[in-house]
Amino acid sequence: MPGEQLDVAGRTVELSKADKVLYPGDGYTKRDVVDYYRSVARLMVAHMRGKPLTLRRFPDGIGEEGFFQKEASDHFPDWIRVVPVPQRGAEGSVHHVVVEEEAALVYLANQGCLEFHIGLSTVDDLDRPVLAVVDLDPPGSTGIAELRSITEDMCERFRSAGLEPAVQATGGKGFHVVAPLAGGSGFDEVRARVRDLADRAAREDHRLTTEQRKEKRGERVFLDTNRNAYGQTMIAPYSLRARAGAPAATPLDLDEIGRATPQRYGLANMARRMAQKDDPWRALDRV
Repeated sequence: MPGEQLDVAGRTVELSKADKVLYPGDGYTKRDVVDYYRSVARLMVAHMRGKPLTLRRFPDGIGEEGFFQKEASDHFPDWIRVVPVPQRGAEGSVHHVVVEEEAALVYLANQGCLEFHIGLSTVDDLDRPVLAVVDLDPPGSTGIAELRSITEDMCERFRSAGLEPAVQATGGKGFHVVAPLAGGSGFDEVRARVRDLADRAAREDHRLTTEQRKEKRGERVFLDTNRNAYGQTMIAPYSLRARAGAPAATPLDLDEIGRATPQRYGLANMARRMAQKDDPWRALDRV
């Protein structure tokens, strides 16, 4: 039975099985998810454009096991851009989706994609990142006031290193501290410099660690720099998360950190936020 036909920026996208519940604890349906992505598409696509995507799909909702998808499906329409990305340490390429228009985002949401993860470089120069990121991953014992304090401190450390910090509530447990890059350095150099920054922070602040092994982190906040590598990703701004409540990754103004929580915004209230303020990362690629 054919689904509903949606007009998305001049393209027709089918909404199928609109009443299928994808967030069973909240009752959010595929229609709710697709409507959400239609509402954020203009802002979200601006941050995704040119970057290879990894999709996290939940065709039967978050109550069932989902899967990550890097290789684009054969049935995706030919107007969705697909780009071969050479593998490191293996032969051949992976054909990643690159979202260049709003209709592509909505189409993928209809395919049960709840989470969109972006590469830190663009397909025009896969070896040179345009973003650096430190993922603040707190243990359950870290209070929100302490996590905010650590996030603000990491922003200061970015500035001291000559970087312009930006912050994103991940929709998960913590925050990302991100900085735009000019694209003049390779991943190995960027990762080494970001790791040096994080190691120094961990030496100077007993609340922090860069220890890779979970059993050795104790109750310290893990500064994860592993995303700064070829083929790695971060959650895209405004992407939903496959978590109860349908929270979303949310770019923040730096003066919001003192009252922010990692899951404050999402499907239920992002439209209200967008109506009240501009995208805090609107000029990120021009810094």
